[in-house]
Amino acid sequence: MADELRTSSLLNKINMIRLYKNKDLEKLVAILRLNTPEYFAVSEEKDFIKYLEHHSQNYLVVEEVGIIIGSGGFNYLDDGKEVRISWDMFHPHFHGKGMGSKLTQYKIDEIKNNSEIEMVTVRTSQLAFKFYEKFGFELIKSVKDFWAKGFDLYQMELKIR
Repeated sequence: MADELRTSSLLNKINMIRLYKNKDLEKLVAILRLNTPEYFAVSEEKDFIKYLEHHSQNYLVVEEVGIIIGSGGFNYLDDGKEVRISWDMFHPHFHGKGMGSKLTQYKIDEIKNNSEIEMVTVRTSQLAFKFYEKFGFELIKSVKDFWAKGFDLYQMELKIR
């Protein structure tokens, strides 16, 4: 039993999800750059920084043994019934290892705790929309070259009530 508790405690330290702090900015910008230009356009960096400076109240950071490996957030929209998932990214070393799924499910579960919320939306690109389909998001519309040349908008919705 003691070994199980130690293992469980270690796992919690390895994969910690916490709220964003201003001191995380440089590390998160570095992760964004590691994902540019494969998943993000160069021009999006300033938008990401602006987002963190003004809309980060529900932005989450994922750590493994105290090292930031990824992040993603959500924001309540003005109607009070919709939440938008925003700026999900991980260090490329952690792509395909389930960390993005863990963070996305964590956010969906947190959002579902608010009984007022009926819809979760995500505005992503053609490069990541299949990921969100795994969670039940449905494609509503797409716009070619929306984010930047070669980065199309894929707007998706998940009805939760």
